[in-house]
Amino acid sequence: MLRKKDIKSTVEAGQGKQYGINDSISADEFQVLGTDTKNMESIVRPSISFGRDAFNRIKKSKVAVLCIVILLVLILGAIFVPIFSQFNYSDQNVAYANQPMFFKDPVTGGIHLFGTDELGRDIFVRIWYGARVSLTVAVAVALIDCFVGVIYGGISGYFGGKVDNVMMRIVEIISGIPYLIIVILLMTVLDRGIGTIIVAYSLTGWTGMARLVRGQVVSLSQQEFVIAAKSMGAKPSRIIGLHLVPNVLSVIIVNITLDIPNVIFTEAFLSMLGLGIAPPQSSWGIMANSGIQVFQNYPSQLVIPALFICVTMLSFNLLGDQLRDAFDPKLRR
Repeated sequence: MLRKKDIKSTVEAGQGKQYGINDSISADEFQVLGTDTKNMESIVRPSISFGRDAFNRIKKSKVAVLCIVILLVLILGAIFVPIFSQFNYSDQNVAYANQPMFFKDPVTGGIHLFGTDELGRDIFVRIWYGARVSLTVAVAVALIDCFVGVIYGGISGYFGGKVDNVMMRIVEIISGIPYLIIVILLMTVLDRGIGTIIVAYSLTGWTGMARLVRGQVVSLSQQEFVIAAKSMGAKPSRIIGLHLVPNVLSVIIVNITLDIPNVIFTEAFLSMLGLGIAPPQSSWGIMANSGIQVFQNYPSQLVIPALFICVTMLSFNLLGDQLRDAFDPKLRR
């Protein structure tokens, strides 16, 4: 029921006389509206999941979209350029060494877009083959660190007490071992290659992820949904895998995107020191090391691999920042 005219209650200043409630109201002043059964249960705003909401915010970020496009170009180029190029990353022709950019090969008739190096090898193909090596190492190490760190940190944070103390002391001991010592020791035992770099970095790289996950699990282990799962008799493995880890998944994804550029830089650094992959395989670090030796005469041989390293690391870092903003509800606008 709704009255056609508004009923106003006012209090006169100084008199305290109230109007509206005691006034006589006739039935003609009201009309029956009834019940809107058609729209009473309709959803005014559609329900959006947490992942969908984060994805929508990422799409609105121009920086995130640009970084994703750059990384997709790098991944596709690393896969297909070495396959379909008429030059091979290991083909040598010393007669045409240190040629400038857009040099036309007199033998094949092809164009060296980035020129040739000191052995006459095509820099363009070697750059994309180096991207394949760097991205393969970075993604493999990040996934291994994520898998080991999530399991280790989840167990440590869930059980707590003496178990947590012992497991965290082990993490501190492993973190205190210099990474370069492990790499050098492995290089003396194993052959130089991508597998050796992945194993060497993975032996100590998972500790950061374990600490991060452990801290998140400790803060969530006393929440109501965890207590309810325990009271219903759920096993610790089920609670960690189905209740705790999904709630810290956003933090894990952001940490992976921020960890990948560190692995890329480490691989390039080791290759420059001669501890990376073995020649004639190509990587950005090996190309940068070769470019340093001829930088004064041929600066492009150093600038090109350095530029690819910087763009890749910057794209991953900016994408990680945007993912952090998208997944963190405290930073929502």
